[in-house]
Amino acid sequence: MSSMTVSLDTNVLIALLNEAQEINRSALAAIERSRKLGKLVVSGPVYAELMGFPARTQAALDSFFNMSFIDVDWRFEEAVWRSAGAAFQSYVQRRVASTGLLPRRILTDFLIGAHTVVNNYTLLTLDKRHYEAAFPGIRLASF
Repeated sequence: MSSMTVSLDTNVLIALLNEAQEINRSALAAIERSRKLGKLVVSGPVYAELMGFPARTQAALDSFFNMSFIDVDWRFEEAVWRSAGAAFQSYVQRRVASTGLLPRRILTDFLIGAHTVVNNYTLLTLDKRHYEAAFPGIRLASF
């Protein structure tokens, strides 16, 4: 059996880290299923988003990732930036055309998707619809 790399979206880790929410158990189960498929990774933007919580420190996050055997991939080559930019541009055009409104999503969502696609990973996310629209053909893990 070939091993794959599963990239974790921020929303899955937020669900996992918030033990008070019901979705916590589902997030833990999905991560464990993904772990059986191969290596787990997060991109730098996921790490940065997780730092957005005031009580969270770099030391705490680093410890969590080390204890969870989740790697942080800090590298973003040119292809990731170009893919994210193209997907973000398409999203803005679709949103303006369908609603007349400016985008609600931020570039980070597109960097996470582009990182997954360019590196040929599988993405575990709670937001499948967004990633399927922005990155047709992206491989998504079941949640």
